[in-house]
Parts: sequence; structure tokens; C-alpha cells
Amino acid sequence: MASRSQAGMEINQGKLARDMLIRRLGNFGLLLSPIVSYFFLWAPIVVLIVFSFNDAASVSVWRGFTFKWYQQIFAAGSGDASFVTEKLLEALGNSLFVSLTASLLATTIGTMLAIAIHRGNFPGRRIIDGLLYVPVVIPEITQGVSLAIFFRIIFEYVQTMTGQRLTPGFATIIIAHVAFNISYVVIVVRARLATMNTNYEEAARDLGANNFQTFWRITFPLLLPGILAGGLLALTLSLDDFVVTFFTKGVGDDTLPIFVYGMLKQRVSPEINAISTLMILASTVLIGFSLILQQRGTND
Repeated sequence: MASRSQAGMEINQGKLARDMLIRRLGNFGLLLSPIVSYFFLWAPIVVLIVFSFNDAASVSVWRGFTFKWYQQIFAAGSGDASFVTEKLLEALGNSLFVSLTASLLATTIGTMLAIAIHRGNFPGRRIIDGLLYVPVVIPEITQGVSLAIFFRIIFEYVQTMTGQRLTPGFATIIIAHVAFNISYVVIVVRARLATMNTNYEEAARDLGANNFQTFWRITFPLLLPGILAGGLLALTLSLDDFVVTFFTKGVGDDTLPIFVYGMLKQRVSPEINAISTLMILASTVLIGFSLILQQRGTND
């Protein structure tokens, strides 16, 4: 069915109606797509958080609201025999020690490497730049297995040369965490370097400052938001890591994710929901601070 407008143009009303319908469906799809995506992403997390306050020992039946599982985590000696608070706190201490040490080392090395790659001109620069993205894109299981094989080869070589037998432990976990966290720090710091105003550094040199003074008084303060953001991201990734830690840890060197996994092999206890909720909260806070620092660094 066609009609004519005041300008004399012929308008196909049927085609116009179909086009409008397709446009409405497209707008509805654009609105529905993020809702569905966020639902599948957050629904399991929300269920876990809700059931961490469940008064029942079962994780499938709601019996009322309670804080007792959180209280039981930090109350030594309470709970059933399968849940040992002392071991939980020990695993948490191990996680904090490994994460803080690894993130500090990764942030220091990553910052120096980011500056060298961004501003330096040396043989192999492009190769190093490309290899930095390998830990980001390869599967974590591949990285864990490769690190385990690497440490085994090193230990066998040391034992052959010196007769000293080395075993995996916190040192191997920290080295492994530094290895995959450096890439993330470099990416964040280089993003800050790309947007940083270099006129301040040039002005400092014009006023007589040497390279050392220019770096500590100008470059480092300007880079600090990106450095802190990269450090917080490394801390979060290290704190939550399971696969790489599992392949590089020694006997008894359990971090919190390893400890939770060990509990899951026995049964799904309510304390696991509480522990997982606390880990999600800590990770969210750290990632939030990292994003805020990156945004501040971009706006400066």
C-alpha cells in the first residue's frame, strides 16, 4: 500500500511499518543484551553471596538469615571437624604474603620494563614487546604446567651441579606470580605513559635538572597513578590465583584458593560461601581502586 506525501514522494506504508518494527526490535535487543549478559555473569555470584547468610548447613535450602558462618570463620576452635579455623587463617596469611611480595616485585620490574619499551630503542625491543602479551593470552593451565616443568629442570640442574636438593615452596609460587603479573603491570603503566604530558620533563631539563632528578621529581609522580593501578591489579590477580599456584606450590604451602578447593573436595560447607564472599569483596575493592587510579591518571 503506497501513499503520496505533500512533497509528491511515494511512500510504501508496508515497508515503512516493517522498517520501524525492525528498528524497535533492534533497540529492544540492544537493551536486552547487556541485561542477559550481566545476569549470566552475576547470578551465580549473587546466589553464592545470599547463601553465605543462610542459617542452614545445606547450601541448597534457605532456612533464615544469619551471620554465624562469618563468625565461625574467625572464631578459632568452632565449627565442625572438617573446618579448621587455624588452617584457614594460615592459608589467608600465606595468600597475603605471596600476593604482597609478588605484586611489589612485579610492579617494580614491570614499571622499569614499561619505561624501557616505551621510550627506549634497543635490539630486540619489538620481540620483548610482543612476548609480554603471551602470559595474558595463553591459557592459565598452560602457564602453570610450563612453570612446573621449568622449576623441575632448574632443580635437577642445581642438584646435579651442587648436590643440593631443592623443592617447590613459597619462593616458586612468588616467582610464578611475578612472571604472569609483569605483563599486566606493563600494559597499565604503558597506557599511562602514552597519555602523559612530556612537556613537564622537558621543562625540568631546561631548568638544569639531570635525568635522575627529572625522573624522581617529575616522571615518577606523573606515573604514580598508573603504577599504583598496575600494582593493585597484580595484587588482585595474585590473591585470587589458583591454577598457577597449584602447579608451583610445595607440600603444605596452601594459599586461600587452594585451601577452599581442598574443602570443596570433602563437601560444600556453608563456610565456603562466606570465604568466597569475602574474597569477592576484597577483589572488587582492589579492582575498583585500580580503575579509579587509572581514570585519575588519564584525566591528569
